[in-house]
Amino acid sequence: MIWDNNDDIRLIECDNNARVIQRQLNDCRDERRPYVFVTSTMTVKPLNRLLVPVSMLEEETYKAEICTYLARKTGAHIILLKAHDYGSHAQQNVNRIVTHIQSVADKTGEKISYEVVEARKDSFSLTKEASERQRDFRHDLLILTASRDYGLDDILFGPPERHAIQKALVPVMLINPREDLFSLCD
Repeated sequence: MIWDNNDDIRLIECDNNARVIQRQLNDCRDERRPYVFVTSTMTVKPLNRLLVPVSMLEEETYKAEICTYLARKTGAHIILLKAHDYGSHAQQNVNRIVTHIQSVADKTGEKISYEVVEARKDSFSLTKEASERQRDFRHDLLILTASRDYGLDDILFGPPERHAIQKALVPVMLINPREDLFSLCD
């Protein structure tokens, strides 16, 4: 796997237990590099398809460099799952990611395969939809942005990324939404 023996990506192997996952999420709050959760219930396969949900939040564009890097290294196909929102922010974020993918492809001369799929749900339910539609997309890695801050509902019921990790059948990569986010260079 791409994250084996890779100092650029932190691998977290753990049980599929809410408390264990939450403890690991809390430990990663200040992590500068992407981190991948692999629980005991997940199947780890070579990366052929990457699912990248894209919501209206500005930090979603941080996923552009990561998914492009992984696609170049593995030849994986990128699926950008665009939130079904009334506003234009999710579409703008998708456009920024696509622009990045195309610019890297033009610069390197490599073909980077991607598609944009309209989600059924809006930005607030996008992570849940991505984790529920795993069989539809047949992806090998789910790439999410971690919550910036935990609100009251996240404290009481758990953040969306924890629920996605618990439901996921494949590894889940998380990226912290920080201005000084470490990124893999293209």
